[in-house]
Amino acid sequence: MTGKDEQAQDADGAPEAIGAAGAEVRPGTDRDAVGGAVPRWVVRPSDADGCAAALGAAARAGLAVVPRGAGTKIGWGAPPRRCDAVLDLSALTGVDHAAGDLVVEAGAGTPLEELAAVLAKTGQRLPVDRVVPGSTVGGVVATGLSGPGRMLYGPVRDLIIGMTVAGPDGAASRSGGRVVKNVAGYDLGKLHTGAFGTLGVITSVTFRLRPIPPARIVVSAEAPDPARARELVSSVLKSHTAPTAIEVDRPGGGRISVQVLLEGPEDGIRARAQEVSALFPDAVASPNLPVGWGTLPGGPGDTLLKLTTPPARAAEVMDALGDAAPDGGPLPVRGSAGSGVLYSALPSAAAPDGAVRAVSALRARLGNATGGHGSLTVLDAAPPVHAAGLDPWGEVPGLPLMRSVKHNLDPDGVLSPGRFAGGI
Repeated sequence: MTGKDEQAQDADGAPEAIGAAGAEVRPGTDRDAVGGAVPRWVVRPSDADGCAAALGAAARAGLAVVPRGAGTKIGWGAPPRRCDAVLDLSALTGVDHAAGDLVVEAGAGTPLEELAAVLAKTGQRLPVDRVVPGSTVGGVVATGLSGPGRMLYGPVRDLIIGMTVAGPDGAASRSGGRVVKNVAGYDLGKLHTGAFGTLGVITSVTFRLRPIPPARIVVSAEAPDPARARELVSSVLKSHTAPTAIEVDRPGGGRISVQVLLEGPEDGIRARAQEVSALFPDAVASPNLPVGWGTLPGGPGDTLLKLTTPPARAAEVMDALGDAAPDGGPLPVRGSAGSGVLYSALPSAAAPDGAVRAVSALRARLGNATGGHGSLTVLDAAPPVHAAGLDPWGEVPGLPLMRSVKHNLDPDGVLSPGRFAGGI
């Protein structure tokens, strides 16, 4: 019997081996597809130990495994080269809240909404915005998704002080702890944040928390074009108002809404809001977040774009999006002008090859507009767009080092193979 035949035999016996490790196993269906690939099996462990054991059994059988939480971002990244099994982490829930230390440990399958509800009982919060409704803790960390609050609090990886990860050898690794000053292993959090499950399977995350601010005000104004929007944003950044977020929103090719979120004590926030309002013509102040705050533009089937730029160049990026659609029309833009992270979307009606050409052209324009300091990542695209030759990641600095890390942690390439940059 050849090695290939032995591997096939191992794969055929995988459900029994994985089941013996304490996980539920069922056949995969079209609803479990990842980037168009339907898995042979879906594996659902009941806890973190069962997850590590099931992952080890799957890896020994030579199965390529893709982890999944709620599935809200399962199509993000590149389609996996193989997807023999989906590892369903929905049972890995639970919240261990050390309120006195402003720290929480949450299972990877815990919905953000559930975590927020638990923390709110003690007047605390994890300052991570709900960008995609239904997202889980593990899904947000694995994709590195951060919303408007990243301007003040930093991206999600900066809030992580501990993490537990299961590797393909069936062993669990842990870094950090429940005390904020215990940051040993902090790099483990950085390593797995945004890695799309290609280096290990996140089973729990420990975060530092913040008190819920007693009051908030959003000051909004409209700008006729990106240049004027840049002036408004710059005036706020130069002020002493310490905004939590500065967002821009242009649904199409029309006027741009500039939205400034202020949080803090009631008395102080009123004075800060007045200062921002004095900078904005026809400013409107409200305690309520605007419709669409922190959410992503576009709809089902659209090609979702993430554009990063130095904040001072955000207006140039919005200009580039003004006629970047395959038909030469404007694209929507929404995101953080204060931290230089903007999102856009190519319409699903665009031909797949037209979408690929639009991405390539926009990357070139973005490089010119930002002096080479900007980047464009395609977060989500339909399988036909990928099949037309889409490169979701573009040029990635440090790719040889990333390949080396992948080989060290996943030498057989069984964790989400191909989903990350450079086919990692």
